[in-house]
Amino acid sequence: MAKQTPPIITLLSLLILLFMISITTEGTKKSSYEKLFVFGDSYADTGNFLNSPSYKPPYGITFPHQPSGRFSDGRVLTDYIASSLKIKSPAPYSLRNSSDLQFGINFAYGGTGVFDTFLKGPNMTIQINSFEEIIKQNIYTKSDIDYSVALVTVAGNDYFQYLFKDGKNIKEILDFSASLINQLSINLKRIHNVGINKIKIGLLEPVGCLPVITKTYDKCNDTINMLVMKHNELLLQTVEDLNKESKSVFVTLDLYKSFLSVIETMQKKHYGNSRVANVLRPCCVPESSNYQCGSVDERGEKRYSLCDNPESSFFWDDFHPTQNGWDAVYKMVQTSLSLI
Repeated sequence: MAKQTPPIITLLSLLILLFMISITTEGTKKSSYEKLFVFGDSYADTGNFLNSPSYKPPYGITFPHQPSGRFSDGRVLTDYIASSLKIKSPAPYSLRNSSDLQFGINFAYGGTGVFDTFLKGPNMTIQINSFEEIIKQNIYTKSDIDYSVALVTVAGNDYFQYLFKDGKNIKEILDFSASLINQLSINLKRIHNVGINKIKIGLLEPVGCLPVITKTYDKCNDTINMLVMKHNELLLQTVEDLNKESKSVFVTLDLYKSFLSVIETMQKKHYGNSRVANVLRPCCVPESSNYQCGSVDERGEKRYSLCDNPESSFFWDDFHPTQNGWDAVYKMVQTSLSLI
């Protein structure tokens, strides 16, 4: 007669087996969301602006080690959001005919805004028009859209267009902010009406800290940042109102606090340590206002200087973070990403 295994040993073996299975599957666990659709500007563009500096050296030197249409030395916000979903970055809309659209589409276009800007690119309304046309082509099923996330970025191009066109007083700027947020609200509703039920919208970053504003890289412009905070207050209230109608579809990414927190942390490392770069100084610096990062003259000579190590810099050029900067910001906003 065979000897029976004591029940306690059988139970123990089962628990060990379940534990081993959980370990082996944890690393391959997938997000329930499998596609990402992106709208906005250069903070999210991964290759739509085909004739821009982002397709020329030294852009892309960190990733993917050559220019790829990203306004950075490497990855941008879209790449990190896609990573949080455990998918690859979606294909740029401009390259849709030669790309795999399995992971969604990126409509974001560098230099554009909610309204028309100084750049003749598709504003957000036109980007959403393109999205709706794609949906009508039945490239994606209803299930695809149900399990999709949208990312929307507004990095301030509308304000640059508005302020530099001619002088404005505070009341005019605040009125413009209200009209901007109102149009943005319309855009968000349109994206949701297509069927996407998780939409992430970035708050405006501290524009007063951008190298193009600080110039001497000494400190952030508090006046401009106060206007940014007003923009964000209006946007937060709008998102709250939208969520009352739509059951928490919209989630904000606090790029304002994240940028400031990372900058402050890096500044503390900078003071008293000559090896650490000035945080507000970009890695890629043009020789003069006649040039930009990546500029070369008629003889092919560079008209910009490049820092030794982009990983020690927060800003890549006058407007955009480095991959290192985006990585640090992404880690700051991961809490809200977990709400997906």
